[in-house]
Amino acid sequence: MEHAAIARQRIQNQLVGAEKGADPAAVVRWMGAMQAQDYGQVVWAVGLRTQVPSRLAVEQAVADKTVVLTWLMRGTIHFASAEDTMWLVKLFGPRLLAAAGTRRKQLELDQGVINQSKALFYEALHGGQPLTRSALMQLLEQAGIRTNGQRGYHLLWSLALEGFLCFGPRQATEQTFVLLEEWVPNARNLSREESLAELAARYFTSHGPATLHDFAGWLGLPVAEARQGLEAIHASLSAEKTAGKTLWMPATPTIASPIARLYLLPGFDEYFLGYKDRSAVVATEYLHKICPRQNGVFKPMVVVDGQIAGTWSRKINKSSIDFTANFFLQTQVTQQEVTEAAEQYCHFWGLPLGSVTLHESHPGSAAQSG
Repeated sequence: MEHAAIARQRIQNQLVGAEKGADPAAVVRWMGAMQAQDYGQVVWAVGLRTQVPSRLAVEQAVADKTVVLTWLMRGTIHFASAEDTMWLVKLFGPRLLAAAGTRRKQLELDQGVINQSKALFYEALHGGQPLTRSALMQLLEQAGIRTNGQRGYHLLWSLALEGFLCFGPRQATEQTFVLLEEWVPNARNLSREESLAELAARYFTSHGPATLHDFAGWLGLPVAEARQGLEAIHASLSAEKTAGKTLWMPATPTIASPIARLYLLPGFDEYFLGYKDRSAVVATEYLHKICPRQNGVFKPMVVVDGQIAGTWSRKINKSSIDFTANFFLQTQVTQQEVTEAAEQYCHFWGLPLGSVTLHESHPGSAAQSG
């Protein structure tokens, strides 16, 4: 398959194109899980994939307990469907906790401290009362448990991967925490084999065309375990070999065309991070444009005809949002196309669009257009 064909199918299968999810919970379930360490970015990642994009609808899905925010694959924060959260934690948690043993020793967090923290949190959270991170940290300090030097964060991370805690609804700008079993009491319970098969089905349906190594990288698990999941469901997929690699995708590919040439995707979006090999959507020489400092912080992306052609930023004012798009690929994008995409984003946040500025930095370009 050519890169253009791969990108076109991924746009459709990821619900970025014409086909959208019915609501935030449907989107998250379709995607398997969605990377979410930047809350402001992930709500847009979900919103742009829904039939009626709305920030309030995404946040209401969290408050309604249909979408859960917690640490999952690769030890990073993800959105997951409420019914999937418990088996996802059980799949990823033990391996991640075992790998963090050295870090716990460095932080002087032995099992006694972890158990004491767990008891304090249970007493405070039992009954469904969310508490902010700062309130939980204060509880620890009052009990003589230091939270400095990443100790507090690691305790929350560890207890979440044990299946004890998860994030609750936001209070103003601060995250809260709740007891996972109280928050999602009717969660599904799958065996490890069933979990790998379920995730393989979700991943290749929503992220395909993709390779086994893409799937393993997304999971953060060894290739052998990813292969186990793929082998369990490969008969329901279609495969195509290209450049010595086997790409797996839905057996019945989506044929609808994207509704627009240009999309404004958030940073940390699955369209970029969901793959080990990203060459179908961005050339290697431009990767540093998306993650300039090589520190795991990814800029929001402008996608044109399936290719990541630039990055974008916005400034939220009291009464409007100003946009700047920086293109590193030469395109025939017009000011109007960027404006229309920016207006969709502004509608999602409930503010009108202010200014739209385009910059071009590819060879031979003018310093600025528009």
